[in-house]
Amino acid sequence: MRLPSLSWMKRISLALTFLCLVSFFIPSPAQKQYSTALVAISYLSFCLQTLRRHKDELATQHHGFSTELNQAHAQNILIAYASQTGFAEQIAVKTAQHLQDAGMSVAVSSLAAIKTETLNKTSRILFILSTTGEGDAPDNAAAFTRLTMSQKIDLSHLHFAVLALGDRHYQQFCAFAHRVDLWLKHQHAHSLFDMIEVDNGDEAALRHWQHYLGLLSGHTEMADWSKPAYQEWILTERELLNPGSLGGPAYRIACIPAQNTNGSEHIWQAGDIAEIGPDYPPQTANDNTTDERPVLPHRDYSISSLPADGKLELLVRQMHRPDGSLGIGSGWLTAHAEIGQSIKLRIRENRNFHMPSQDHPLILIGNGTGLAGLRAHIKARATRGHLRNWLFFGERNVAHDFFHRQEIQDWQACGVLNKLNLCFSRDQTERRYVQHALQEQQADIAAWVEQGAAILVCGSLQGMAEEVHQTLSNMLGLDKLEQMAEAGLYKRDVY
Repeated sequence: MRLPSLSWMKRISLALTFLCLVSFFIPSPAQKQYSTALVAISYLSFCLQTLRRHKDELATQHHGFSTELNQAHAQNILIAYASQTGFAEQIAVKTAQHLQDAGMSVAVSSLAAIKTETLNKTSRILFILSTTGEGDAPDNAAAFTRLTMSQKIDLSHLHFAVLALGDRHYQQFCAFAHRVDLWLKHQHAHSLFDMIEVDNGDEAALRHWQHYLGLLSGHTEMADWSKPAYQEWILTERELLNPGSLGGPAYRIACIPAQNTNGSEHIWQAGDIAEIGPDYPPQTANDNTTDERPVLPHRDYSISSLPADGKLELLVRQMHRPDGSLGIGSGWLTAHAEIGQSIKLRIRENRNFHMPSQDHPLILIGNGTGLAGLRAHIKARATRGHLRNWLFFGERNVAHDFFHRQEIQDWQACGVLNKLNLCFSRDQTERRYVQHALQEQQADIAAWVEQGAAILVCGSLQGMAEEVHQTLSNMLGLDKLEQMAEAGLYKRDVY
């Protein structure tokens, strides 16, 4: 529903003023006072209602984004925010601008304006949600919480993502966002990617959100909203792992800290991420416009080693742009940077892919370069003597794409890997992927889960992660999978 224009508000004001004047000609003084008060109260009520509606919608209108929610089904994507201090709204606007610059049609709305009809008409929504106090929803989310989240709705057509804003000093960190996320899943909506939690405006977490926006829009070269505080590392090793492969070249990259850096910045654990600050190719070094070039956006890579290894290792596939040139991050690490050269790198804690402290049996599922994040976890488990580990790994051909073959075979031989299932899709006439191996092992997987097993998934968001999630949901039941996620026993690092 559109708000009345200013001209209409002026007309209504004049009409009410006229009625107010007429009321003075009513004979009884009491009647005159009553009529005047009634008209004044009616006008004041009208103004307050209009202002409240403007408060929810004006913020997005002046940013140039659509707020016509009755047209939401025609939009590429809807961004809904719940904000107490205005920070969530700011991030919503930045998010919308990023997607709009990538050519997407975007609508932005306060959560207060999101009704059941909106959800039924929309195919993709990004929720940017603050939590206030001890797990409370922002004031402008009260109606959505009371009216919409109290219903059961079939949202199987809806794909969504949640950016959760909160403060870890509070015990119920990001609790409202978690409630919305869980409610959406219970309505059978599908998550585009896992929830990202932001502690006190953490810039690294916001860059992680921006990374997924790039994947969502297909426009991954947008400048970062904030510049990371990189440390200096040295590129020491670069090894091609899949010579002769039908796929893109995949490299093991190794770096060590520069001697003049702080050792406390070089500590990480399995599941953490390396943010890389790429540089321009060397052939542009003599370009007269070098000083005017924008800073290239960062790239995220799962760390595949532990500090005890004495080096930080990555598994990077060389990517190409549509014009044939190398990708920003992969090109820098696999081709442009020279061995011995300084690399800008920052380690980012990734709580969403850390293992629980207890010795749970562990099922690890991944494909391609997703082996990196799983490899670090297997190393950590071996160090602690936790030997109930089951790896599912998929690639193209066993002859060319069995990354870290000798290491994996050694783990299997010495008992670090209790079970191993490999799927090489091009080695037989009918394509075979990790989800097929999961289906074949359904009974054993269910038994492991019954014994308290955790499940880690690492690899491509499109294709593998979606298929694996659907397969696990079918095998274990969606409720069970959600319970595991809430308990920290089902975690994903997908990209």
